[in-house]
Amino acid sequence: MTPLFYCWARVTPGAGDEGRMKGKHGQVDGELERLVEAVLERLGFELVELEKAGHRSRPILRVRIDRRGSEVGGVTVDECARASRELEPELDEREDLPGGYILEVSSPGVERPLRLRRDFERAVGREIEVRGNESLVGGSKRVEGELLGVEGSEDSERLRLRLANGREVDISLSAVAKANLVFKWDDFDFGKSQEKRA
Repeated sequence: MTPLFYCWARVTPGAGDEGRMKGKHGQVDGELERLVEAVLERLGFELVELEKAGHRSRPILRVRIDRRGSEVGGVTVDECARASRELEPELDEREDLPGGYILEVSSPGVERPLRLRRDFERAVGREIEVRGNESLVGGSKRVEGELLGVEGSEDSERLRLRLANGREVDISLSAVAKANLVFKWDDFDFGKSQEKRA
């Protein structure tokens, strides 16, 4: 069976874990994101998600990547390792990452995060889960359904979803805090997965 998720971790020697990181959990500055995107683009990958976690003295930088324009699960563990090796010298130069940081480079997995408009456009016809900081539909902050399309532009961008009851709803993209594909084991063909390995 083809693995559904790959991860390559690089741990640098460093200090202990005293002190929580300042700022919002998972928050990454734009400059760091642009740096990571530039390195990945050079290698033919795209950044799916970048997250900063852990402690101030021992931060964890989680980088989820995929091949540019590919479907879910498009990278291998060797490609994750290659991306890690290319990112390391660039990240080592940054003052906001102490010498003891941990770098995790992984595939996005089957429930791939959706961040940018292009991510949603590729997911049309798929089941997705959307979460908002405020109510999205009928008082719920969480909505799941088939993505029918992405409409509008700039500030008026919205997702069109078909819910399990057949109802179609529009959700403003600006109201979405987090979104991802929904993987259903019933739809996974183990036979085809085995054939790909042969």
